[in-house]
Amino acid sequence: MIDFEPTSEQQALAARVRDFVRDVVIPYEADARRTAHGPTEALRQELIGHARAAGLLSIHVSREYGGLGLDHRGVAVAFEEAGYSMLGPVAMNIAAPDEGNMHMLDLIATDVQKERYLRPLAAGGGRSCFCMTEPPPGAGSDPGALSATAREDGDEFIIDGRKWMITGFDGAAFAIIMARTLSSSGDDLGASMFLSPLDVPGVRLVRVLETIDSSFTGGHAELEFEGLRVPRDMVLGEVGEGFRYAQVRLAPARLTHCMRWLGAARRAHDIATAYAREREAFGQRLIDHEGVGFMLADNEIDLQQARLAIWHTAWVLDQGRRANRESSMAKVFCAEAVWRVADRAVQVMGATGLSEDNEVCRIFRDIRAFRVYDGPSEVHRWSLARRLGRA
Repeated sequence: MIDFEPTSEQQALAARVRDFVRDVVIPYEADARRTAHGPTEALRQELIGHARAAGLLSIHVSREYGGLGLDHRGVAVAFEEAGYSMLGPVAMNIAAPDEGNMHMLDLIATDVQKERYLRPLAAGGGRSCFCMTEPPPGAGSDPGALSATAREDGDEFIIDGRKWMITGFDGAAFAIIMARTLSSSGDDLGASMFLSPLDVPGVRLVRVLETIDSSFTGGHAELEFEGLRVPRDMVLGEVGEGFRYAQVRLAPARLTHCMRWLGAARRAHDIATAYAREREAFGQRLIDHEGVGFMLADNEIDLQQARLAIWHTAWVLDQGRRANRESSMAKVFCAEAVWRVADRAVQVMGATGLSEDNEVCRIFRDIRAFRVYDGPSEVHRWSLARRLGRA
């Protein structure tokens, strides 16, 4: 039986996060250190210091690494509250890609790898990135097109290839790199994941891309690996099992994206609702005009249905199931629902919604990207349709 009532502990945590975001994080939203390529590292570290003092840093990781060891349902209620400000996940060290990387390292990495990479990451030290996506004709929505290679050379692998749209690469301390693995004789061993620091020979930043969104520290980069040497003991998991391990990361990471953006959409809705209660036109408040009131009512519906989709998928994950189907459905519905909410919020506010004088404008721009990353809606629909074809 699914119980949709959060436990008393979950409710208390959600309240702590809500108060922290309202009292500490939101005042930073006007900070000039929020740039077109995300919050600067100085701003991120300042915010992390506040979260650490509040006992809210990296709450999703296991207690061994400083977190609260939350289950997926606990993560759902806390992450929604964190997302109420787009700086909330940054402050609490639960933003992408670090949050998903921490989750995967916790499950897959060796003890040595965890001490070298997971522990400092969970403590709010250097950032990380996940190097999967490639420029055409390489891997994008189709991971099978992976073109970066890792060739065996004794006790090392030599990685070559170009990646792009790599979130947070600029300034990151280390990367998890997906590459097609070749034996020393040239045999294809399948895709593997590799851990590597980024301040080493063989890593080159090509450019930081100008993109529609601006909430991720380091922005999104294009980069090149040229003869990057990685020791064999820095393979994450088993050689040739990279795609299987990617699913360990991607299904929960899709869902945590939904949680955070649900919080942001709720914020846009709240701002628009407050505006509609105060602003008058044609002799009455905006909210009393049926066209405006109906848009806000539709927002309430989308927010609630998105929340229920998230909670159900979290419950499935907590049963120990993979939840690939459920997370795909939740990702499509939530990405499109939160976009509708943000779009309506802008429309309700009119010209005010187009101005960076308020947070709705920034949320609107950033939330649009969610329909693309972690699998475009069309790819998830295609995957779901394939399942139906096999039934």
